[in-house]
Amino acid sequence: MASAELNLIAPLDSPLPAVPEGEVLSPAQWTTLLAIADTFVPAIEASSTHSRDRLALESSEFDNAVAKIQETTPENTSLDAVHKYLAESASSAPRFRELIQRTFGDYMREDALRGIRVILSALDTRAGCYLFTGYTTSFHLQPVNVRQQILQGWQQSYLPPLRQIVKAFTGLCTATWIKESTTFNTILGFPRAPIHGKPGKSFDYDFLQLPPGDDQEIIDTDVMIIGSGCGGGVCAKNLAEAGHRVLVADRAYHFPAKHLPMTSTDAGIHLFHNGGIDNSDDSSVAFIAGQAWGGGGTINWSASLQTQAHVRQEWADGGLPFFTSADFQNCLDRVCERMGVSTKHIEHNDNNSLILEGARRLGYSAKEVPQNTGGNKHYCGYCTLGCGAAEKQGPVVSWLPDAANAGAKFMEGFDANKIVFETIEGKKTAVGVEGSWTSRDEMGGVSRSKRTKRNVLIKAKRVIVSCGSLHSPLLLLRSGLTNPQIGRNLHVHPATGVFATLPNARNPWEGPILTTLCDEFSNLDTHGHGAKIEAMTMLPSWALPFQPWRSALDFKLQAARFSRQCGHLAVVRDRDSGRVYPDPVDGRCRIAYTPSKFDRENALECVVGMCSIMYVMGAEEIWVTRGDAKPYVRSTVAFNEEEEANDGGVNDPAFQNWIRDEVRKKGMGQPETTWGSAHQMGTCRMADSERKGVVDPKGRVWGVEGLSVADASVFPSASGVNPMVTNMAISDMISRGIARELGGMKA
Repeated sequence: MASAELNLIAPLDSPLPAVPEGEVLSPAQWTTLLAIADTFVPAIEASSTHSRDRLALESSEFDNAVAKIQETTPENTSLDAVHKYLAESASSAPRFRELIQRTFGDYMREDALRGIRVILSALDTRAGCYLFTGYTTSFHLQPVNVRQQILQGWQQSYLPPLRQIVKAFTGLCTATWIKESTTFNTILGFPRAPIHGKPGKSFDYDFLQLPPGDDQEIIDTDVMIIGSGCGGGVCAKNLAEAGHRVLVADRAYHFPAKHLPMTSTDAGIHLFHNGGIDNSDDSSVAFIAGQAWGGGGTINWSASLQTQAHVRQEWADGGLPFFTSADFQNCLDRVCERMGVSTKHIEHNDNNSLILEGARRLGYSAKEVPQNTGGNKHYCGYCTLGCGAAEKQGPVVSWLPDAANAGAKFMEGFDANKIVFETIEGKKTAVGVEGSWTSRDEMGGVSRSKRTKRNVLIKAKRVIVSCGSLHSPLLLLRSGLTNPQIGRNLHVHPATGVFATLPNARNPWEGPILTTLCDEFSNLDTHGHGAKIEAMTMLPSWALPFQPWRSALDFKLQAARFSRQCGHLAVVRDRDSGRVYPDPVDGRCRIAYTPSKFDRENALECVVGMCSIMYVMGAEEIWVTRGDAKPYVRSTVAFNEEEEANDGGVNDPAFQNWIRDEVRKKGMGQPETTWGSAHQMGTCRMADSERKGVVDPKGRVWGVEGLSVADASVFPSASGVNPMVTNMAISDMISRGIARELGGMKA
């Protein structure tokens, strides 16, 4: 039974910066885009007449939809609330258009936005409509039922670009509606904040403040750390405790626990890279990365897994013997001890228990996942939006306060432009960092325009880059470094999902996010490549857009039944890699990555295993993320332990036929399969020579002095487990080495 202590205090609001000005779309393009959105999520009514504004259902079909929704809504949900839910369209949500404007204006790269404009304009011309839809009537003038048929036709098109277009619009429109809907949370019974636990108290940071001025502000320190995440936090603690003057600077701003968890909309802007999500160049993978004070440690899921033996051996065989040494194990143990990592106080929610029990029934290997919760029970499913209990021992709660207590200084709102070099004793040496600083506004937030901006030069004896695998290589490139390995060797643990509905309401967003895994499929090639089954965050705005859209009515019915869903991920240890590079127009991060055939095949085996787990646990319906794959629907709705024991289990012919026809035959191909990545690694790879990597075995950048990288970008290849602990352990080694070089640390 979960903790009975209820959280009755709503988090404080975190106002967003102003919506970008200017015309991201023309009025005609907006009309078409909103028509597309209102096709994915239309108003639905009982009527015999089709219209442009509402999807018409026969009275019996409408009544049946209402009845299905009422089966899973909270007991006190009125019939009027159900009707309002069905009557709500995407564009009728008050901030729907505003969030789209923000996404396009602030976070979408120019070439992608240009392509969207071309498509939207074409759908408002006779020739373009005929080409894309088979009709000469403008898309927005068609009734909803015809528009739906058009989008469904795109999903089945033999032209991959059309399939990719509809997939992109589906994710954009459904995710935005879920975040901004005024009816959905009521139907679901989804609370604003976790009901278990209580708000915690944050460390009181004292950030550097600069007065207004036109001149460059110059700050002097011993060690400059760019980035406050898992790598930077560990480095800050070690170097400050060794007696050095340390300055940690980050472009993000700190939000205390009283603001957490944020709403999905606010968290996307305040806590994540690129407004919450980024895409690979071919849109095959959606990338999620922290860009918060505390980095990924502020928004991750508490999983604290140590580096596996076969990965350590692989890295050692590549010329890095440290990874099979006792010293590396000491680093791993040291960082885990500081965060109170253990499995002792875990209380699994249903989503995680399904993995353990389902794996047991099938004879699969499974285990608990240690948590960095300071030795406390932490029954919270919202931590990917920030930990309001301040129990998750990420950098904000542990490493950075330790550094502050040892004298470290901090600067939020600092955007590093480049590393400054000088020639010292004939060697190119890092001597500081140039960047720009933006203060908070007069109300202490970041939403108002009246804010001080200063150009800053931070002089330092040593510079440590800890910006993460997406941004550390870009900073090195902006600083004039030319090693061709910079930005390459990107590994991302590509993940795809399987979802199911189960007989009893389970509220999957309650309880810890990731406390179990199944590693039955983690070594499919006998060289350490395969995939692990892990539970995923079951916040509606995260899980539902990851699922396929089949029709407007199906989507609304499936969304209303979300409280009865479970969702698991096949997290692939990818053998093959991609790269990051600066956008040629504005310099933002671009990601060139596509899951390889090898890695997709490994994912497929894991997906079959996930489906099998859900089947033996009594799932009524099972589906994968591939949009053209039909779901498996159990013929016997009533399921109990005795029936399962007496039937053939996963040998059920109907289930095996579905696995054969809808999962294995259709596979994990592109663009139909939805892929995501929350783990980015390797873009400043550690190697025993400059020819093979960016940093040496001690984390020092090849070819220059005084510059190190300490984050997951130095991984020689994919870690195969959630990378936080490996990142921290490597950063522990790197920073202790720097401290010894500067003087002050004995161990």
